[in-house]
Amino acid sequence: MSMHFRTLVFATALAACSSEPPVSFVAETPAPVERVGIRYSEVYVREVSLPTYAAAETIFVQGAGGLLSEQQNSVWADDPTRAVTLGIAQALQTMTRARVASEPWPFATNPEVAVDIRMDTFAPGEDGVYRATGQAFVAPEPDDEAVAPNRALSFRLQVAFDPAGGQAAIAAARSELVAQLAADVARRGLR
Repeated sequence: MSMHFRTLVFATALAACSSEPPVSFVAETPAPVERVGIRYSEVYVREVSLPTYAAAETIFVQGAGGLLSEQQNSVWADDPTRAVTLGIAQALQTMTRARVASEPWPFATNPEVAVDIRMDTFAPGEDGVYRATGQAFVAPEPDDEAVAPNRALSFRLQVAFDPAGGQAAIAAARSELVAQLAADVARRGLR
């Protein structure tokens, strides 16, 4: 074994021992206090489309000029796409009292309407504002199309947080933003 190879193996082992494991942050969706009456009793939430950086395990913060900075040793505790999709479904169910489920639809009967959310932006900023922009599409089942039209909604939402609170504050802001988005879809798309 060459001296160079031994040094490399030792340095790699030392780095592995001395590096700290990443800290995982949970972004639980808060229970909505608002009640929204909607026209549907069964709502299907398709998997939310997130930007690549927002779908990553690593937590990113957006700075001036749109520069994204990876937060060292900080990761989301759950897959962000799964967590956001489930959060929207849970918030919609709580605020509307409808039967709501995310993809794949778990029930034997077909849902009355599908909600498809596609995010353009979903990032916390160094300025203490978590922003979400994009579109939500509401598509009733064909049998219900005469009563309720298809809808395409643009959204631009934001939640303030204290940057001094670190990743915990970012996680809380993301949770609040998911709840806000669910309420916006319920009010403008499902009534």
